[in-house]
Amino acid sequence: MKKRVLFVCLGNICRSPAAEGIFIKMVQDAGLQDVIHIDSAGTGGWHVGDGPDNRMIRHAKQRGYDLSQLEARQFSSPDDFHNFDYILTMDNSNYRNVTSLDVKKEHHHKVKLMTSFCRVHKIGEVPDPYYKEDEGFEHVLDLLEDACTELLNHIKTELGRS
Repeated sequence: MKKRVLFVCLGNICRSPAAEGIFIKMVQDAGLQDVIHIDSAGTGGWHVGDGPDNRMIRHAKQRGYDLSQLEARQFSSPDDFHNFDYILTMDNSNYRNVTSLDVKKEHHHKVKLMTSFCRVHKIGEVPDPYYKEDEGFEHVLDLLEDACTELLNHIKTELGRS
């Protein structure tokens, strides 16, 4: 059984590609790349086809995550609802945007806030670092590493690989 994970933020250039890059490395390090599929998307389409924000690429690279090959895309309903087991949004606005596309409420159970997996950090949302300085990007990476660690543990348990 393959698990499919989609990370969602506003433009798919900062938070969700960072989560994707972090989770890709964690999944590869765990040897689970054949059973966990990972992607990211934005609720808005302004950056479709663009790479991640250069500042996020730089900060992620300093931690060993390669975001350079990722490309922004827009969340696609109903395809993404059908194709993913986990749809993890970075903030409440993203959550509302995604769940509003599920008018029959058939897929609401798949949509969760990314921070619901945080264990170290007690915070409700992953803040958008776009208009922040370096510490904003570092804070986002701290939150995403925390959440991705627990997400992977959760999925490993589901797969019987804990």
